[in-house]
Amino acid sequence: MRLLVLAVLLFVLMLVFCGCSSQHPGETVAETNRRHDRVLRLNNQMLMSDIDTALMLDRPSRLTDKRLP
Repeated sequence: MRLLVLAVLLFVLMLVFCGCSSQHPGETVAETNRRHDRVLRLNNQMLMSDIDTALMLDRPSRLTDKRLP
């Protein structure tokens, strides 16, 4: 049991000290905000595209006001 706890502790310490974190080094707060805004905007666009596809609103109408012979 001690060996397992020691292995997990060493793994966590390795992740923390080796730079594996959610922060991007050298990125300013403004750049982070722009990246987050872009991700949210793209996610919303893809969601709306999926909804339009499901409701069949994405295809142009093939109806015409002309009479065909």
